[in-house]
Amino acid sequence: MFEIKDDFYLNDKPIKIISGAIHYFRVVPEYWEDRLLKLKAMGCNTVETYVPWNAHEPEEGQFNFEWILDIRSFIQTAQKVGLMVIVRPSPYICAEWEFGGLPAWLLQYEDMKLRVNHPIFLEKVDNYFQRLFQEFADLQIEQGGPIIMMQVENEYGSFGSDKTYLKKVAQMMRKYGATVPFVTSDGAWSDMLKNGTVLDDAYPTVNCGSKLVESMQEVRNFTKSEGPLMVMEYWIGWFDAWGRDHHTRDFESAAQELDEALEIGHVNFYMFHGGTNFGFWNGSNYYETHSPDTTSYDYDAPLTEWGDVSEKYKALQTVIKKHATVEEVALPEPIKKIHYGTYQVTNSTSLFANLENLAVKSEHSYTLPMEKLGQNFGYVLYETDLGEAREIHDFKLLGANDRAQVFVNDKHVLTQYDQELGTEATFPLADEENRLSILVENLGRVNYSSVLNHQHKGINEGVIMNRAFLSDWNHYSLPLDNIDQVDFTKAYQAGLPSFHQFKVEIDEIGDTFIDMTGWGKGVVFVNGFNLGRFWEIGPQFRLYLPGPLLKQGENTIVIFETEGVVKDTITLTDVPPFERQ
Repeated sequence: MFEIKDDFYLNDKPIKIISGAIHYFRVVPEYWEDRLLKLKAMGCNTVETYVPWNAHEPEEGQFNFEWILDIRSFIQTAQKVGLMVIVRPSPYICAEWEFGGLPAWLLQYEDMKLRVNHPIFLEKVDNYFQRLFQEFADLQIEQGGPIIMMQVENEYGSFGSDKTYLKKVAQMMRKYGATVPFVTSDGAWSDMLKNGTVLDDAYPTVNCGSKLVESMQEVRNFTKSEGPLMVMEYWIGWFDAWGRDHHTRDFESAAQELDEALEIGHVNFYMFHGGTNFGFWNGSNYYETHSPDTTSYDYDAPLTEWGDVSEKYKALQTVIKKHATVEEVALPEPIKKIHYGTYQVTNSTSLFANLENLAVKSEHSYTLPMEKLGQNFGYVLYETDLGEAREIHDFKLLGANDRAQVFVNDKHVLTQYDQELGTEATFPLADEENRLSILVENLGRVNYSSVLNHQHKGINEGVIMNRAFLSDWNHYSLPLDNIDQVDFTKAYQAGLPSFHQFKVEIDEIGDTFIDMTGWGKGVVFVNGFNLGRFWEIGPQFRLYLPGPLLKQGENTIVIFETEGVVKDTITLTDVPPFERQ
């Protein structure tokens, strides 16, 4: 039994929780045990994970708990290697994950209000929890499992103050079988604590990246509690965004902060091992500007994205040994990183030539956003006729997100992104007949802050040209979940969005990294699996490719590139995405 009294108790004995975050959905399951063993070897006795609602219920009423989403197997693997587990099944997780873990299909409901006491939202959460808890309710510690705690919501104090909502979420969790102690986690600022630490049966913890002792004391001063002090998220590094610098943090300061915190309390590292934002699952932040996260979620964590022990790992391990007995752990054989070499392109074809076989087409008088088309991720292509040659003034994309490329008769006219969207553009129509095409990309829904409520993608309000709305649109939904339908016998036109196929023959399977230097912007698919995005603005120029996604013999890599910036080759190298010191 696990209890929270004046301290944390396991079977009536005090226990110090030293935990690390690993998100099962960011790591191929073939590597779960490797990562968990390395967590234990560093000195941790617990693993913590979020649970992403949008991945487990990608379409309303359709659930997925297979392969990388098999949370039950992940928890059982943690128990197998001797770790306790903290589960954070909040409907909202943040986590630099698409829409903070909320399903995009929620936006189909006109009256939807997120993360408040709203009947439609709570109905959808209830339906999800009813199915979710079937996966791990019997893996709680009272029933012989490793789960010792669960978290209610996540950093709610930085979003709202709806106490009724928080209580109803907690009640749902209990209804569907949660028996272990509950916790909340918030920043250490007074209003965040006031808004988020309101549940009688949920113990408050704090999230911070520095001043850990001070932050824990802030919680104690606020709650007047004499119970244990815990940092639920010790931000041991930070995430990266496209077009920004790669984040690192020195291991000396990280280790010193940990030493001080473990003197008086308990710590969960966020992240111990960051993993990868495969596919279109990266989130975004929005403060002054839109800031989508990179495919790599390395986080400058103690264990790198590709599973290597870092200097930070060793420094933290040394500190942990001062405060707890660190068990000797027999680690698996190191995972080999292989330089496979350079490969020539075998086929190329245009996106525009493949619309009929790739996209779901629909016709509407006005533009509809992605969510109203029943689409969650990827791209939407909007097309309409513009008529005869003339000068175009006052061209505006209203309510568009996130990035739009405008073409006339398959010739690129302009690209607008973020705050450029909605600004006026002018261009001539030179041909007797003119077709307008607008390719809009969802770069990742915002996962934090008040703009969470405004995350429709595509073109939500319409297109203005010469002071009037354009009508009669063809919509081509392009989630790119059917990459096997690309027809490489169709025409290729340089300078336009296009697909490029590579055949990679290998004898030995290992981890590798796809070097995208010299390519513009787009997505990489390996044997049909969406590995993630690339973008020439960096800071990431190579994509981590775990060995289990490859096979002996012939492998197919397909690159979808949108800018017309392409090469005839790709290189599979043993050089990681970010050089680590």
